[in-house]
Amino acid sequence: MEKPSLEAPLVPSTKESGEVLAEVKRQLWLAGPLITANLLQYIIQVISVMFVGHLGELALAGASMAISFAGVTGFSVLMGFGSTLDTLCGQSFGAKQYNMLGIHMQRAMLVVTLLSVPIAIIWAYTTQILMACAQDPEISMEAGFYARWMIPILFAYGLLQCHIKFLQTQNIVLPIMLSSGVTTLLHILVCWILVFKSGLGSKGAALANAISYWFNVFLLALYVRLSPVCKRTWTGLSSEAFHGIFNFIKLAVPPAVMVCLVFWSFELLVLVSGLLPNPKLETSVMSIMLNISSLLFMIPFGLGAAASTRVSNELGAGRPQAAYLGVCIAVFMAITQGLVVGLIIVLVRKFWGYAYSNEEEVVNYVDAMMPILAVANLLDGIQCVLSGIARGCGWQKIGAYINLGAHYIVGMPSSVLLALVFHFGGKGLWVGLICGLFVQALLLITIILCTNWEKEARMAKDRVQNASPL
Repeated sequence: MEKPSLEAPLVPSTKESGEVLAEVKRQLWLAGPLITANLLQYIIQVISVMFVGHLGELALAGASMAISFAGVTGFSVLMGFGSTLDTLCGQSFGAKQYNMLGIHMQRAMLVVTLLSVPIAIIWAYTTQILMACAQDPEISMEAGFYARWMIPILFAYGLLQCHIKFLQTQNIVLPIMLSSGVTTLLHILVCWILVFKSGLGSKGAALANAISYWFNVFLLALYVRLSPVCKRTWTGLSSEAFHGIFNFIKLAVPPAVMVCLVFWSFELLVLVSGLLPNPKLETSVMSIMLNISSLLFMIPFGLGAAASTRVSNELGAGRPQAAYLGVCIAVFMAITQGLVVGLIIVLVRKFWGYAYSNEEEVVNYVDAMMPILAVANLLDGIQCVLSGIARGCGWQKIGAYINLGAHYIVGMPSSVLLALVFHFGGKGLWVGLICGLFVQALLLITIILCTNWEKEARMAKDRVQNASPL
């Protein structure tokens, strides 16, 4: 991806309240259904774990470890590759190159399906990999069983991401929310049947996930192919999708790295927490904190997707001032939601602990950690929206470098230093993470403020023209 210009920023020629209000409405209209859809898709995994939890402690530990392993090795990678469509489809739609959206999506589906094959092989050896990492043998065996039954999810997950991006970049978001809602309701029934009635146990929960994801893909694929609103962007299968595969992969690697680096940094905190004194308490509280953080992250994740769509559409349409206004509104909304959610976190901090445990020691520790989580959530939300803007502009390569430096040169070393050397425990791990998030947000906002948006619009036009079939 081209590096954004670092010239003086272009100030919008008008700041009338009408235009600002209209942009706020557009972003909220996009973000609302996307936030709901993200929450519903996240709840599918939560429901499965809840069902497995009734089978016993070993089954729960194995399923939790398998899901964490799957996220690190599979879901984050496929999500990153799918996010390439934020740039390609979003800017093509803005430039009215409607036929290219379908071609980009087909090309992405082909790539993520091929990529799922080696990931599936890794999942098949989950037990051996976990045992090689000195994990508990019994839990590793249980996680391996669960992961193998999760393999069908891989192929559905990649296709689902492609369909969501295809629709999202066209500002079509209600079908995404509705399909996720129907799927979640169905998942409760399917999970109950496969876990308790079929005798499959925890493997039934993994299979239920696969069925639900495939059903979601089916609903969205049916909508894309039958809905009149997609007539211009989906014109059927095209051989053009097989052209430029390597160029697509070259474009997709930076966003995949960009997503994975952030995702992995959170997961590494769990491993480091196991090295602290009283590892059982630290790991339990860390898992609770990450669970809450993941749930709350769905809000800025939806806002970031909306920002990516608005910015990419406006740049593709050659409207740099509108794109810059969208950036300003998105950042303001990210800060606002972070402050509001942070305040709620602090005010009801006692509730979070009791929601997960009856142990007074765990509840008190979670209570003490909530103000730190509120700060982390604020910064994580800001970086999420800024990253969405970066995807909309096509700055994934720069974003990957920023994430690498922020989280692995600043964040993780700070976490280890504060937790293990200065003995701040779990609080030190999160304060170190906050340092990384702060650096990431600071670097991204600096680049955005120094960007020449006129030049970005020209670059978007060139990108769309170069991607168009001859």
